[in-house]
Amino acid sequence: MAQRVTVFGMTSAEKPSEDVQTKLAVLYPKQELSAKEKKKIQKMEKFLKKQQQKEQQAAVAGSDSKKKDKKKKKKKAEDTFVYKPVQPGEKKNLDDMPSQYHPDMVQRDWYEWWTKQGFFKPEYNEGHEKIACPCEKKSYTLVIPPPNVTGSLHMGHALTNSIEDTLTRWNRQCGKRTLWNPGCDHAGIATQSVVEKKLWREKQLRRQDLGREKFLDLVWQWKEEKGGFIYKQIKYLGASCDWDREAFTMSDRCCRAVKEAFIRMHEDGIIMRKKKLINWSCHLNSAISEIEVDKVDIAGRTLVSVPGLDEKVEVGVITSFAYKLKGGDDEIVVATTRPETMLGDVAIAVHPEDPRYASYVGKTALHPFIPDRELVIVADDFVDREFGTGAVKITPAHDPNDFECGVRNNLPMITVITKDGKIAPGCGEFSGMHRFTARRVVIERLKEKGLYRGDAENPMVIPRCSRSSDICEPLLETQWFVNCDGMAKTAVDAVKSGELRLIPANQEKTWFHWLESPRDWCISRQLWWGHRIPAYFVSVNDDAVPKGTSDDNKYWVSGHDEDEARAKAAKRFGVDPSKITLTQDEDVLDTWFSSGIFPISIFGWPDNTPDLQKFYPGDLLETGYDILFFWVARMVMMCTYLTGKLPFKDVYLHPIIRDKEGVKMSKSRGNVIDPTDVCTGITLEGLHERLAQGNLDPREIERAKELQKRQFPQGIKECGVDALRFTLCALVTPGRDINLDVNRIFGYRTFCNKVYNGVKLVMSKLGPDFKPAEYGKLLGDESELDLWMLSRLSTCIRDMNKQLEEYDLVGSTTSIYNLWLYEFCNFYLEVVKPVFQDDQYKHRRNTVQNVMYTVAESGLRLLSIFMPFLCEELWQRLPRRKATNDLVVPASVCVAAYPYTPLHINEDIEKKIAILHAIVGRARSLKSSLHAPSARPKLLIRGTTAATTAVCEEYAVDVAQLVRADVAILPAKEAPPADFEPSPEQDEFEVFMARK
Repeated sequence: MAQRVTVFGMTSAEKPSEDVQTKLAVLYPKQELSAKEKKKIQKMEKFLKKQQQKEQQAAVAGSDSKKKDKKKKKKKAEDTFVYKPVQPGEKKNLDDMPSQYHPDMVQRDWYEWWTKQGFFKPEYNEGHEKIACPCEKKSYTLVIPPPNVTGSLHMGHALTNSIEDTLTRWNRQCGKRTLWNPGCDHAGIATQSVVEKKLWREKQLRRQDLGREKFLDLVWQWKEEKGGFIYKQIKYLGASCDWDREAFTMSDRCCRAVKEAFIRMHEDGIIMRKKKLINWSCHLNSAISEIEVDKVDIAGRTLVSVPGLDEKVEVGVITSFAYKLKGGDDEIVVATTRPETMLGDVAIAVHPEDPRYASYVGKTALHPFIPDRELVIVADDFVDREFGTGAVKITPAHDPNDFECGVRNNLPMITVITKDGKIAPGCGEFSGMHRFTARRVVIERLKEKGLYRGDAENPMVIPRCSRSSDICEPLLETQWFVNCDGMAKTAVDAVKSGELRLIPANQEKTWFHWLESPRDWCISRQLWWGHRIPAYFVSVNDDAVPKGTSDDNKYWVSGHDEDEARAKAAKRFGVDPSKITLTQDEDVLDTWFSSGIFPISIFGWPDNTPDLQKFYPGDLLETGYDILFFWVARMVMMCTYLTGKLPFKDVYLHPIIRDKEGVKMSKSRGNVIDPTDVCTGITLEGLHERLAQGNLDPREIERAKELQKRQFPQGIKECGVDALRFTLCALVTPGRDINLDVNRIFGYRTFCNKVYNGVKLVMSKLGPDFKPAEYGKLLGDESELDLWMLSRLSTCIRDMNKQLEEYDLVGSTTSIYNLWLYEFCNFYLEVVKPVFQDDQYKHRRNTVQNVMYTVAESGLRLLSIFMPFLCEELWQRLPRRKATNDLVVPASVCVAAYPYTPLHINEDIEKKIAILHAIVGRARSLKSSLHAPSARPKLLIRGTTAATTAVCEEYAVDVAQLVRADVAILPAKEAPPADFEPSPEQDEFEVFMARK
């Protein structure tokens, strides 16, 4: 605050209102002054100047201080907002409303209330007595792709749940009896691996030390304690599942269905034991499915680590060596990327039309390390004579192509790599070595024998186990296989006939590629956790019955229990049940087997339960395109075979989420984003801590930290659930993966704030006594702008329903975004402000209030399928219309009828106001480039056609209101003043703004 200063008996003003010269004139009227007096005046002038500067600085500081105080008071007022919690499941307390949008505040308590009220159960609107259904089909069912029980939410899950919940909510609010059935997969390998690591970490015990039963008890205990975490995360995202119908693939209900499916398919001859090549993880000591094999591209010579081996293994190299022909000095040079497998070579194949080797076919070569083995040279047209030397070493027991060649040419199949990854007996000095140690030693011995012919860099793909990072080995094993030929044809025919629809349609090519040439599916897994195979090996204590072998299907029977299997065995062999001894297979079924019948097992199949009758077949299966074959195709094959009906009609395949640089998300890279971190916000240090909590190698952690620093230098800002869901749906473009930048999510968080403030403004204009008119009824005195706004709402309703029917999520999010942001908040709410500020427009207030209310209330219902928490928070605070057609007034926006029938589309008015909208948009853009938002510059507008000229003249006042500028019409053919800036685009209308 400025101080009073007394000089020569006179007091200065508290606030300086005059310049220094004026003050001096008052102090010293004009007269002849002495030198001494002049000196005093100069001193006084300096003093007053300094004093004025101090007072000005103090005034500025005081102004800033007031602004800061105002901000502090506002923040303090905001900080003093006290959230009043309610008991879990009770309706949220809406007595107070925060002045600003806070995602955490908005999200609280709603989900528990929704579930307690039963809004997500299909029975809620069983008879359509609460929500009328304008659709031809009156029910809707889909099942959740069951996440792993060991899992925690990642962005792929968030995308899946956002899409599925959006479609579920839309169908529910359209009045359909809707069921989204949740569930969880037991995840055989993943779960067993987690519990085994825990057991070793805490007690230094292996599962074998406990035995099967005690270990399984430990797994169940872990599942009950930790296995529900991912459900909590799914609920956090607002998933409107019927949790009373939650299914677990190891529940009694699902176990019974899995056994029944195996038994039927086994007895029908579709499942049988065969000796074939399978993917084998030596570290896990189990067969693994194709999807559990990561195909890693190697550009050239590379050293990689494998579990259980201290030294690194060289890959990306092709090694050439020679086999000497028997009875001469000739040799054939072959090349391989896996030199250790030459210990299992039994032949050399050449192309039948290759003249270089025509004379060699039928001859034999000598194995350099196994004296008794000769390699026959065979002609087989699978050989590419242009690749390498045109001669291929054949190891039938360790390579898929070699296996097929071995079958065609009746070659012996010698296994030289054991299940634990070592070289098998019978291989001389190499027996007992780790297979990759043997690789190095084999090359050394070839050099010693003069057979080594060099190596070269070789781009290749190595198969790595996704669970253990071991390099997978093709091993020849006797396992249970499913013959997919007949079922695959049914699946192909269903797509070709249109009975089953794949979206996007370009995925049909992948579908046909896999299913028109199907391979047998290995369903055996050498684990303890999972569905133990309900098959029993039969030993008959009767000399009249020959002893069987484990690879003979005749000696295997299947049953729900041992008594059932014994009765079947006795009948098959014609003996008394007392002579039958049974040994159940130790293996468990591939997890994909139980997932393959998930759409029927969850409803109680094989019993014809009421739920099975009501909800099977379903309407949609939504998942990532990367498991089209591994899961979707198997569901179609198995469920159709077992029930005679396709499990669903549509398959919607969403893209894969990558980081913002387009790199696949991986824990080892450090670019995996936890959706809950996006919703709540997290610091960079917090992201680093997440890495430390995982199982990454210390070197991988450091690399991952560097990537996090680059991609998230300030951490991740709080975005909220609604913004995350909306963003993911807005980015789903079929056929294109999503490169996710978290800044996009924060951008939609700003959109949430816009909606929040827009509805707050509407509420402030409605007042406490407002009663909305009947939905769809016009009051008769609507202006063109009112009718335009209602028309835009109706157009949005029409477009969104059509887009959602076509799974066009990008289109539907764009439609509702434009309605709320550009048309309602930024345009209509701004242009009608004078109606409430100036009493000359008082007669229009009720009409404008009804338009505002209709757009806000209907807009929240439209948006709620994407942003359920925000829309519930705001919708609950709006007045209610009376129920119509004997329906009840909805208790929640999530069970309020979805706007379905457009009522007031007026294309002529839309075209006219579109011109006004474009003028305003262009003027705002010009203003933002020239002036501060608070400025009110001069603006000239001019139409160049009759239509645009009419709009400019009629709506000049509205342009001024919307742009916050002083608007004038520029006459035709008149040039704008020189100091006016034109907008970059000048076509049907022209816009010019003063630069100053």
